[in-house]
Amino acid sequence: MDDKTQISQFLDTTGKLTAYPRKLKAKIAVLRYLAEKFEPDCIYSEKQVNEICDNWHTFSDYYLLRRELVDFGFLDRKRDNSQYWRVPDNSIDNGKQTGCV
Repeated sequence: MDDKTQISQFLDTTGKLTAYPRKLKAKIAVLRYLAEKFEPDCIYSEKQVNEICDNWHTFSDYYLLRRELVDFGFLDRKRDNSQYWRVPDNSIDNGKQTGCV
């Protein structure tokens, strides 16, 4: 079963998350879907991450989504939370640019 099929029950007709899954496999698929909304070579402020998460869900908990994206390794951040970036899908990183959105 591919990720899209696995998460379809958690998406509305516009592709926004309507609920956060409890099962680990579905949770990872949802986080992968959300991580795709971030450019892999860009640096984001916490506010920008919150806005992107907020734009892609309907249950008003971008804090949860931001934390889970980091905890599950889809996003990384500086220790002071001032900068976030999408973790590359492979080990090659071509450099990061600030101000992407």
